[in-house]
Amino acid sequence: MIPADALTRLKSARSIAVLTGAGVSAESGVATFRDPDGIWARFSPTELASMDGFMANPQRVLDWYAHRRAVVDAVEPNAGHTALVALERWITQRDGTFTLITQNVDRLHQRAGSRNVLEVHGNLVEDRCSVCEEIHKGEQQLDAAGLPVCTTCGGRLRPNVVWFGEDLPRDVWDASERAARDADVFMSIGTSSVVWPAAGLAHTARSRGAAIIEVNPTSTDLTPDVTWHIAAPSGTALPLIVAALEAA
Repeated sequence: MIPADALTRLKSARSIAVLTGAGVSAESGVATFRDPDGIWARFSPTELASMDGFMANPQRVLDWYAHRRAVVDAVEPNAGHTALVALERWITQRDGTFTLITQNVDRLHQRAGSRNVLEVHGNLVEDRCSVCEEIHKGEQQLDAAGLPVCTTCGGRLRPNVVWFGEDLPRDVWDASERAARDADVFMSIGTSSVVWPAAGLAHTARSRGAAIIEVNPTSTDLTPDVTWHIAAPSGTALPLIVAALEAA
């Protein structure tokens, strides 16, 4: 299943960058965006994940994200997550660098033990002030309507995720681009490669001479441009890759 020359390239790599998408979380039981058969199916994505939707009905949006948090809290990292932890440990022990760039907002990578993680779409764990941008965790102060507000400026709190129409966090994106430019091997895992600008990172890495390994059960828009496509779920392919590297 794992091409021998892909393993050879990984063994010689000094820098590995990985981009993960919703497919990795789906293996833990997290829906790719929302359950199409659930109570939220009657709402459009922009009603639930945009500033306009939040301003129009903040309680509905907050309820939706509370639902998403409950879904994530009920699942555990899977074999793909833990294999990425092992891959990071393997290359850092060899004095190499490892950067995990994720489009997922569930923090399952961190729960599994990954250390150098860049969240290009934010995360569900934190809230952010819609006025002063301060990050909030844990207990919240509520306004007269029962909605959470910033303890610093009184602005309304929102989930710390990137919504439709918003830019990615500049510092996180700059670090992601640097990791792609510096990578000897770039791995695209469980992502359809249609959400930009994250989908462009593999092309950035390829333009700088990196080998591209795609792990996805099906072909994607990226597949014609990769060095190796491994047609398997991450929870199947990644443990095999790590076992082969650790045995070498």
